[in-house]
Amino acid sequence: QVQLVESGGGLVQPGGSRRLSCVASGFTFSNYAMSWYRQAPGKERELVASIHSNGIVRNYAPSVKGRFTISRDNAGNTAYLQMNSLKPEDTADYFCGADRSFGDPDPIYWGQGTQVTVSS
Repeated sequence: QVQLVESGGGLVQPGGSRRLSCVASGFTFSNYAMSWYRQAPGKERELVASIHSNGIVRNYAPSVKGRFTISRDNAGNTAYLQMNSLKPEDTADYFCGADRSFGDPDPIYWGQGTQVTVSS
């Protein structure tokens, strides 16, 4: 059974940091690119960051570039999103997705999401 389980969300103050994790099971994690998406209330889902299966090539949305870092541990079947210098506009539900290939706009597998609230 394929599963992607996100964790690490919560309440954080503006300027703070948070690391999200996405643990994968039920498929060969190292064969898939991974992405993080977010959806704020009343807004469309947006791509935050993607990482190639090799862990080297990465892509970021302009709104998070320089503040967020996507990484992965293929041995541990886990993808991460390190979020620094958080802003209130980063408040959203964050989802990880497994992609057939890097740059694929439609992940084949999705997690249930973890909520991040940036507020003082």
